Amino acid sequence: MTLVTDIRQLEQLYGVPSEASLIKVSDQITRNYQLLIEASPFMILATSGPEGIDCSPRGDAEQVVFIKDRKTLLLPDRRGNNRMDSLRNIVRNPEIALLFLIPGSNTTLRLNGTAIISTDADLTSQYEMQGKEPRSVIIVTIREIYFQCARAVMRADLWNPEHFKPAKTLPSAGDMMQELKNDFDGTSYDKEWPARAEQSMW
Repeated sequence: MTLVTDIRQLEQLYGVPSEASLIKVSDQITRNYQLLIEASPFMILATSGPEGIDCSPRGDAEQVVFIKDRKTLLLPDRRGNNRMDSLRNIVRNPEIALLFLIPGSNTTLRLNGTAIISTDADLTSQYEMQGKEPRSVIIVTIREIYFQCARAVMRADLWNPEHFKPAKTLPSAGDMMQELKNDFDGTSYDKEWPARAEQSMW
């Protein structure tokens, strides 16, 4: 097995970055980057802590992250499974990365920076949905932000409905948990899940 073990090897293998890959980087939100953020209902939040790295999906109605100013984003922490993997990491290590996806667009947006968690009532109350406030808001300070080359989304043909996998051909949540715990009632879990999710979305 031939391994790449230092930066010099890596640079010899791949060459130098193109001009376009460098000039797109900004230390604050530009007008066009603002448009991408406001169009994105879904993003991936990456954090790291003593146990390792975590990557968590985040989605919301119409817009997942909100702009406070050119250097600051606000992410309401909506209801989930209460594992708090991302939040635990942020408390211990503020370094974070975000990857925004926009349905139908091949352009993605990447952001690196730091985060803190706020429970201020005047902040959480701004993001009430269906009478429910998020328990906290993640405040992100931007270090760098840039759009990502569209090739990955294009290669995946991500938004082409002809390539969508029928749900019935994929394992359900109940299937996956029952595989890991034999006496778990996966059938009942799947049957009850849609109603439970509807009541606990926000």
